Amino acid sequence: MKSRYHTARRWLIFWTLFIGIGAVAGATGMFVDTTGKAMGMDAMLPYFQKLPFADILFRDFLFSGFALLIVNGLTNLTASVFLFLKKKQGVLLGGIFGVTLMLWICIQFYMFPLNFMSTSYFFFGLFQAITGYAAWVFEKQENFKIDLDDYPHVGSNPKRLVVFFSRMGYVKKQAYIEAERTGAEVYEVISTEKTDGTGGFWWCGRYAMHRWTMPIELVSIDLTKYDHVTICSPIWAFSLSAPIRSFCKEASGKIKEADYVLLHFTKGKYENVCREMDELLHIRHTACKNVCCRMGKTNES
Repeated sequence: MKSRYHTARRWLIFWTLFIGIGAVAGATGMFVDTTGKAMGMDAMLPYFQKLPFADILFRDFLFSGFALLIVNGLTNLTASVFLFLKKKQGVLLGGIFGVTLMLWICIQFYMFPLNFMSTSYFFFGLFQAITGYAAWVFEKQENFKIDLDDYPHVGSNPKRLVVFFSRMGYVKKQAYIEAERTGAEVYEVISTEKTDGTGGFWWCGRYAMHRWTMPIELVSIDLTKYDHVTICSPIWAFSLSAPIRSFCKEASGKIKEADYVLLHFTKGKYENVCREMDELLHIRHTACKNVCCRMGKTNES
């Protein structure tokens, strides 16, 4: 699968270079002609009188040039170097300096009348910050691993079963932890729709918002032979994930006893999801464990 992290990282390199080189060029122009006349900026000096110490720092563009060079120039170029070297600091700094640019532009909004240049660079900073955050998230997601050799007791109890659907692998890990604890066999629900990557995220979100079922591969296991089934599902838009909703409909009347493991970003209890699963399966669950999962780090809620 194509790495979303590498794509976001390349875009972040573009933004850090674009902002950094532009800031260095602007600062150089201010150093060459501190009056600002060469760049047509001399008419802007009166607006700087709104700032503290204006009579000392803003008699010309020398101080502004140093500020621009340091705040938006050298910082972004440093971040780009880290990004080229594939250092984690580059992603963090790239996102932070996007926020820095937005704050810089907010000062300009305070000083100057609304103008196209300032507005454009505010959105450039916003895009840079979003790209940095996306790269940070994608890096953590893609580095998440699960080693099945860590769960040697899975399948040792033929009377128990753990069923799960997992888009990113987080639910899969919780399913194997539960199967290791009980010795249960494991069955993965497979969706026939696209669920991986960024496109899959938005496509799954569409199903979640409408509370739809999602097409899944035919359930190829005899559910009636198990005394107890644990169903593990992610929470989508505060509701049951669409593939598990489809599984529960197919499994209706075939499961004797069940408990649930629900993974989500919040610390809620999601009793509504438990009630829906009970209604679909025509049983009453014996227990429900809610697990707060953030970038693979989990805490039982």
